[in-house]
Amino acid sequence: MDKALDGVRIIDLTQFEAGTSCTQMLAWLGADVIKVEQPNVGDPGRGVAGGEGDSPYFIHYNSNKRSVTLNLKSEKGREMFFEMVRQGDIVSENLAPGTLERLGLGYDVLAEVNPRIILARVKGFGTYGPYSRYKSFDPVAQAAGGGFCATGEPDGPPMRPGTTSGDSATGMHAAIGILAALWQRERTGRGQVIEVSMQDAIVNLSRTWMARAEQGRVSPERTGNSLRASPGVGTFHCAPGGPDDYVYMIASPARKPMWKALVEAIGHDELFDDPRLDDPDQAIEVTAEINGLIDAWTSQRSKFEVMKILGEKGIPCSACFNAVDLYADEHLRQREMIVTVDHPDRGEFTLPGCPVKMSDSPVDFRAAPLLGQHNAEVFAEFFDIGAESLKSLNSENVI
Repeated sequence: MDKALDGVRIIDLTQFEAGTSCTQMLAWLGADVIKVEQPNVGDPGRGVAGGEGDSPYFIHYNSNKRSVTLNLKSEKGREMFFEMVRQGDIVSENLAPGTLERLGLGYDVLAEVNPRIILARVKGFGTYGPYSRYKSFDPVAQAAGGGFCATGEPDGPPMRPGTTSGDSATGMHAAIGILAALWQRERTGRGQVIEVSMQDAIVNLSRTWMARAEQGRVSPERTGNSLRASPGVGTFHCAPGGPDDYVYMIASPARKPMWKALVEAIGHDELFDDPRLDDPDQAIEVTAEINGLIDAWTSQRSKFEVMKILGEKGIPCSACFNAVDLYADEHLRQREMIVTVDHPDRGEFTLPGCPVKMSDSPVDFRAAPLLGQHNAEVFAEFFDIGAESLKSLNSENVI
C-alpha cells in the first residue's frame, strides 16, 4: 500500500532529538528521510550515555530513516550535497545558531540550487529576536516557555517536567509546518523556510496555564498534581506501595454522575449527598478528609485494578505508568505504540511506535540505521556511482 508521503524526499541534517523527532514522524508517514552525517562521527546522539554501538536514545529517534556520511566542509562533499538538494524536497536542520550559514548552506544558497526546496529549521530561540544567539537544550526551552513555572507544588520551586516536550513537541510543530509548506508548494511551485523555536513551541503548549494569567498581570500559582483543590481529584496511593504505585483521577463533586460512581465504588455512598460539597469553600476545606477516604480504598488495590474498576464506571482515571509499564502494556502493543524491530547490531529492539494512525497509510517499522549504512544505496540513486567511486570518495574523506 502507498504511504501518505511516498515520493517526498528529506535531506536530514538534524541531530539529538528536537529535529530528529520531526523527521522520524515524517519517515513513519512514508517520506524518504536520508540522514546526512559527518564521516566517522555521525549524529552526536549516537553516543549519548556512552557504551558500545549506537545508544538506545539514538535508536528511539531515528527509525525508518536511511543514513549516509558526507563531509560538508569539503568541496566534493558540498557538490554532492547540492545535487541531493536538487533532487530533494526538504532540508531539515537543528544545528547550533549560525552553523548552516557558516557552512555556506543558507536558504538563499539552497533556493538557488532548487527553488522548490523547503528548509525546516528548529532552533532554541529562533534565528531572530534578542535571544536568537543563545543555545538551548530541552530543559532550557521548557524553562523559557513556562513549563517550569507551571510545574511543581504551590510552596515549592519551579520544577522540570519529566518528559522532553521542549525537544519532541518542537519537532512535532516543525512537522506540521513542513506538511503545510508542501501543500502550499503545490499551488505556488516555490519552497520556503519553516522555523520553529523550542521556546515558541513550549509557549504554545502553555496556553491553558497562561489563560489564568489575567492577560499577563499575574502568574498562576503552581497546583502540583491537582488542577485545583477538590475531593476526588489528584494522585492516590496504590498497593503494594512502590515508588510508582499511584493512580490519578478526576472525579470532583461538581460532576454528579462521576462523583456518584466514585463514592459507590469506594463504599461511601453517604458522600454523594454530603451538604458540605454543595458549597465550594466548604468542599475545599474537606478535601483532605475525603481524599483520605479515597486513598484508603485505592491503597488496598493495585493501580491497574483501580484503573479498571473506575474506568469501567466512567470515571477519568489512570494508573501512573512507569517505563516498565509502558513497554509491557498490551493496549499500547495492540495500537502499535510499542513495537519491536530488528536492529543490525542489537537484534530485537523494542521502542515506541508512531502515534498517528492512518487507515490507508500503515507504518512499516524499521530500525534506526547504522552510521553510513546506506551510502552505496543512496549515492547510487542520486549519482549513479559504483563501488570503485565510493572507495575513492572514502579515501578522500568525502564520505
